[in-house]
Amino acid sequence: MIIDAGPLIVDGENLNSRLWALIKRATERGDELHTTHPVLAQVWRKPAQQANLARAVRHFDVHALDESVAIGRRLAQTKTSDVVDAHLVVVAESLGTFILTSDPGDMSKLNARFEAY
Repeated sequence: MIIDAGPLIVDGENLNSRLWALIKRATERGDELHTTHPVLAQVWRKPAQQANLARAVRHFDVHALDESVAIGRRLAQTKTSDVVDAHLVVVAESLGTFILTSDPGDMSKLNARFEAY
């Protein structure tokens, strides 16, 4: 699965316990976890105070923003404008996986395969 920004947003220094449980289960099963650099840019605000986020991200494959043509096409096809979300959708499709998101409405507009968080 690939993780959108919502599940990674922290309350102070604490990541949601649900996310920690998901990471633990995925690690135990050998499942891959993914996110993107643009998603991390959305959630990383005070690195010195986000040690738990840094620890969680060590379990993820993090993908660079390098699919500009595919992202632009997706935005044009869906008449949307969120590059970060479109990039997430393009990466998820290339990996053959789904997106864990707290924004199902945005993902629906992008015709994404997702699970609401």
